[in-house]
Amino acid sequence: MKRLMALLLCMLLALPVMGLAEAETAQKTPREEMIDLMLETAKVEFDNARGRALPAHKSNHTYVCKNFTVYMFRQNRDKFRMAEFPDVPLIIPDNLPRKESKPYAYGAAWKDIEAKDGNPFYAAATFRYDTNLSKKENWEIAREFMKQVQRGDFFQMAANYYYGVGAHSLVFTEDYNPETDSVTWTDSNMKGKTVKGVRHGYIQWDAVKKIDWFVDAFCRKAHGATIYRLRDDIIHKP
Repeated sequence: MKRLMALLLCMLLALPVMGLAEAETAQKTPREEMIDLMLETAKVEFDNARGRALPAHKSNHTYVCKNFTVYMFRQNRDKFRMAEFPDVPLIIPDNLPRKESKPYAYGAAWKDIEAKDGNPFYAAATFRYDTNLSKKENWEIAREFMKQVQRGDFFQMAANYYYGVGAHSLVFTEDYNPETDSVTWTDSNMKGKTVKGVRHGYIQWDAVKKIDWFVDAFCRKAHGATIYRLRDDIIHKP
């Protein structure tokens, strides 16, 4: 009898905890679910790579930086729509072509596709180096720009950074952390190596850098970056 009573007591105590967990899941918005799924996709790819560098040489290779972020999106987009355009399948824009990027370097922005055509992202923040301002003034503006980072934001930059020069794409896995002055992200092919003349890229998960590392990369003449964010009206596909 005592054992039975103890078992019943344990079950009763567990009920509120289970209820809270279920409530937390139920409170997630479709937008939050979509972000979770995209990041889970990246984590699975990271785990499956087991530290190996993967082919990132051809324009259609999944592990080229832009392609990796597109893959994260496309693997999960079919479950979602925008409330304003519930019948329109979601798309992710390509990078703005080099010619249209001028006078800035290629890679700081995406093509400007309207939401009615399926683009669920908007430019939450942009930075373009302003030659009318001093280097110090541009630096401070760039730092404030990086402080706006939120979990699930897609990031596009034209930069000169430690691992390479040119365009790079990534997705942030956490909000900007003011306590550490840092951001956390997932990407592919920021770091890489050449194997028999073929570029191979490493997938990163929860990589962390101080925001000044990024500022130093894109706060240069003719360079810049954009933070792209999912709209708030993401819904489940009707």
